Amino acid sequence: MSDNSSNTPYWRLSGFYFFYFASLGAIVPYWNLYLKELDYTASQTGILIGILMATKIIAPNIWGWIADHTGKRMTIVRIGCFIAAITYAGILYDQQFWWLVLVILVFSFFWNAALPQFEATTFNHLGDREQHYSGIRLWGSIGFVIAVLILGYVFEAVSILQLPVFVLVLLAAIWLVSLLVPERASGHLPMDHQPLSKVLARPAVAGLLLSCFCMQASHGPYYAIYSRYMESFGYSVSNIGWLWALGVGAEVLVFIYMFKVFRHVSLRHLLLVSLLLATLRWLLIAIVPDVLSIMLFAQLLHAATFGVYHAAAIRLIHQMFTGRHQGKGQALYSSLSFGAGGAIGSLYSGFAWDYLGKSSVFFISVAFSILGFIIAYTYIKPDKATTG
Repeated sequence: MSDNSSNTPYWRLSGFYFFYFASLGAIVPYWNLYLKELDYTASQTGILIGILMATKIIAPNIWGWIADHTGKRMTIVRIGCFIAAITYAGILYDQQFWWLVLVILVFSFFWNAALPQFEATTFNHLGDREQHYSGIRLWGSIGFVIAVLILGYVFEAVSILQLPVFVLVLLAAIWLVSLLVPERASGHLPMDHQPLSKVLARPAVAGLLLSCFCMQASHGPYYAIYSRYMESFGYSVSNIGWLWALGVGAEVLVFIYMFKVFRHVSLRHLLLVSLLLATLRWLLIAIVPDVLSIMLFAQLLHAATFGVYHAAAIRLIHQMFTGRHQGKGQALYSSLSFGAGGAIGSLYSGFAWDYLGKSSVFFISVAFSILGFIIAYTYIKPDKATTG
């Protein structure tokens, strides 16, 4: 797919995903190890990561409302990326707990403005060729893998206290790439005469959002303390990096072939299978974390618990929220799942680690993924709205 052949700026869209998720490849696996190096407890780590997630509850909805009423999605993306990079630089100034709370709060408020609006921009570019979304989004996964592998070896050579410098460089790259995506990419969405309240009142919509919340709440410990958890069982920083990379590498394969799967399997079934495999994954990590071969298999399950799950969920959101509700739909998906779900997951992981024991954290994950399956099975019915 090229700019000339399809009028879709494939490489510019892909470049944004590449650097955005490369920054996640620096933050998600190594931020908790950075905080550990600063002598913060698991509870404090959970709070700081929880703030990063919690701003997704409010920020995407504010920016989504503005974008849907102005049509200036890429302007919002650029402003958000620029202010996020400037704010994040504050970590270089001081590392006291309450200062970090303030920096992360402001940084994440603007950083979380970018992705939901960029997702809507990408789908508007693709039009009736939305099956090509996975081919663009996979570059985000590639960026994550490259960042996590390189930094895994870098942090065995230099102090992990240098992490903010690497993240800052990647944040600057995100902003620069955002300048290359034309504003016309966003366009003005057609009016939708169905009120948003009626969309949200549909059982399938409410069920989807609640099951997504549970899925991300189950992932909370993975994003918040997985690296610290594995380090406690004797894994080196580079080994942990490879485990992260394996999971996201499996996710890349899903994004490459997902459009073919959509032709044969309903989105509902894909969502249900991903929730069941998440349950298996968290059980394995809780019970046998010291067995490398099983941990490798557990990481391969990331192909389902994120790759299949996200590809199915985001298409369901795109189908259920139409017209000018598209931006708000993406924002609700981000805020309720990655935001509220991720925040709850981060918070319980830190406190459960300190007060119940580290393995208990992933047993709580199991409970959330099972609950998500029950909700999705009950409320998302097999109808034409859930086909691939």
